[in-house]
Amino acid sequence: MKLTSKAPCRVDLAGGTLDIWPLYLYHSHAVTVNFAINRYATCVLETRDDDRIVLSSKDLKGEEEFESLDALRSATKYRLPLAAYLVRFFAPKTGLTLRTDSEAPAGAGIAGSSTLIIATVSALNRLTGAGYKLEQLREISQNIEAQIIRVPTGSQDYYPAMYGGVSAIELGPAGIVRKQIPVDLEDFNERIVLAYTGVPRNSGINNWEVTKAHIDGDRKVHRNFDRIAAIANAMRGALEKSDWPEVGRLLREEWAHRRKNAPGITTPLIDRLVAVTRRAGAIGAKVCGAGGGGCVFFLVERGAKQKVSEVIEREGASVLPVQVAPCGVKVSVR
Repeated sequence: MKLTSKAPCRVDLAGGTLDIWPLYLYHSHAVTVNFAINRYATCVLETRDDDRIVLSSKDLKGEEEFESLDALRSATKYRLPLAAYLVRFFAPKTGLTLRTDSEAPAGAGIAGSSTLIIATVSALNRLTGAGYKLEQLREISQNIEAQIIRVPTGSQDYYPAMYGGVSAIELGPAGIVRKQIPVDLEDFNERIVLAYTGVPRNSGINNWEVTKAHIDGDRKVHRNFDRIAAIANAMRGALEKSDWPEVGRLLREEWAHRRKNAPGITTPLIDRLVAVTRRAGAIGAKVCGAGGGGCVFFLVERGAKQKVSEVIEREGASVLPVQVAPCGVKVSVR
């Protein structure tokens, strides 16, 4: 049997970091807004006639093998921990070869690892007949990723991979609910520019610094997140109305507040990119994910996409051609 699973990465627009438990419990009407992009993570599973477990990653250029599931379980260290932890959890009753790949650059801040987990758990769930529903797979994915990176993880990164489109992820005491935001995707695609700075970052460390400051009672961080929560709610409303000038203004405001939360969330190159693209037609920009490098998202005026892209390339960053991915994870079986 051969299964192929494919899931889209994401760009976060507003409300990031609030999706880490328990931060959203301290802010009323907490919401995170993001959208899926057509940069994908893939997982290919093939059953074997023997008991061996073979794991390989094309983008990481790594591979490791185990004589059996028991051998994988007894190992104390993995070269490919993401794949190993997931296979260990789902415990397939047959040997298998698991191959993964990601179109997200390393440390890009577009949820490459979370997307790859959703693609992989979806394939393993189908292969093993475990029968987990999609929301249960999100919870499993989030918990296993926390085991791997050893700091708290947020929930928002999994939803674009699960559903695609443009999302509002509502966060509160009753749990987490994803709502689709109706957006004219053809129009939106003409306003999207995504740049990669070439500098990877560690989201786990950046997010943990902010989370710890919040839990330790840093009033400045708490006030900033109050404002970020309000901006995210306003962003949701502006997207629903296709009020692009307001979306751009809110992007600028969100980035201004986010920069106050932790040192290192921006870099000289990021600051330069934000400044020079304004003159070329960008109406708002922010770093993707936790910052400190990775990707920067730019909302641009219609017709300004090419000019903004050229300015970004001249400054030494790379433009990643992307559009909104309308659908989430898909699994095919052969």
